[in-house]
Amino acid sequence: MTHLTAGWIAGAVGGTLHGDPAIEISSVVKDSRDAAPGALYIAFGGERVDGHDYVTAARDEGAVLSLVTRPVSGDHIVVEDTERALGELAKAHLARLRERGSLRVVGITGSNGKTTTKDLLAAVVDGVVATRGNLNNAIGLPLTVLRADADTDVLVLEMGADAAGDLAYLTGIAPLDVAVVLGVGAAHVGRYASREALAHEKASILAGLVPGGVAVLNADDAIVARMASRVRGDASLITFGTSAEAQVRATGVELDAGRASFAIDGVQISLSLVGEHHVTNALAAFAVARALGVEPQDAAARIGAAGPASPHRMALTFREDGIRILDDSYNASPESMAAALKALKGIAGSGRSIAVLGAMRELGETSLDEHFRIGLLAVRLRIDLTLVVGDEAKAIYDSAVREGSWGDEAAFVTTIDEAERYLNDVASEGDTILVKASHGADLWRLADRLTGAAS
Repeated sequence: MTHLTAGWIAGAVGGTLHGDPAIEISSVVKDSRDAAPGALYIAFGGERVDGHDYVTAARDEGAVLSLVTRPVSGDHIVVEDTERALGELAKAHLARLRERGSLRVVGITGSNGKTTTKDLLAAVVDGVVATRGNLNNAIGLPLTVLRADADTDVLVLEMGADAAGDLAYLTGIAPLDVAVVLGVGAAHVGRYASREALAHEKASILAGLVPGGVAVLNADDAIVARMASRVRGDASLITFGTSAEAQVRATGVELDAGRASFAIDGVQISLSLVGEHHVTNALAAFAVARALGVEPQDAAARIGAAGPASPHRMALTFREDGIRILDDSYNASPESMAAALKALKGIAGSGRSIAVLGAMRELGETSLDEHFRIGLLAVRLRIDLTLVVGDEAKAIYDSAVREGSWGDEAAFVTTIDEAERYLNDVASEGDTILVKASHGADLWRLADRLTGAAS
């Protein structure tokens, strides 16, 4: 990030500085363990942990300034709300960068695919700063903005929405040159009154476009396609998908061992990513690249070469014992669960397919039905073994058994340790094992054990 002075920061956040206004900040952190020389440490309060208790620890690691809500030792700025102050700081920082250069900001929202699309764009565009992991909320997004500096040409931001008004808040911090809506699925619908309410929230990202901005919408998702009516008259619209209505359209989609290839206006793309559902993410990245002026052939080559850049997202590991692990355990929704099962079947080929499935969370009243449907799908796709982990996901097992999975075709265990022991007993050379669940189900820990990533 560009070096900022304590005096400038205090003015940007409307805080009271206790210390030297000439202190220079070279990074911003929210965890005292991440502090380095020149860092600004932000103390957040919490039910279990109060960041103010770690101001001294941050300073010991090199932090030279703290943003707090009450007086502490060392140089600090006092504000009423550190989360809001962080947002104001990021907003002011971005505004200053825009004044000094040609920085463009891309925001991505949707129920599935945000991280992969962001990672593809980071591979396509030069001079990019992008969200790390999925730091896409009111704390993570400002921290990403603050990593940008005078050499940043494109800022790519995931934008999550847990409640009404979240996207308006985030785009208020970072107004967008390009706004992308990937899809509206069942993920997080439990936090909204209805799927329509979730769709309304996702569409609100379009109001965050700067004058003359570009809206990039998924033409294959009927709910998203209807958002075109909400694009302002001064903005441009680019649609993507496989349907005839899409402006950026994939044709001739083919799969080879779970990897898709297709053409866009005669430009061929062969994905390194596993799963047909990544066609949507690749199309979105290609559409944004077009909006940013990237040459089509260059965009296609870079998108095709990009592998998984974030952990636990359709990462395929080949073990020495001849077993393949397809790790998609970072998160799960009904849509991404279905896509992962289809990818598993394609990758397994003539070998045995094993799906290790955990709970899909934040589905609200639809949770039982959605888990039940996944069990049915596993049977209809002829997954050889469906291993369900945890009571929250048991409906997947129950429905698989009712649909006709008997004997060694379906199993249920309650813990990750049990799942690991079960797999050690039944898995053999040539098998492909998918691990898939919402992050809170902790199946990513099992995936780490299976791939050898666990310490």
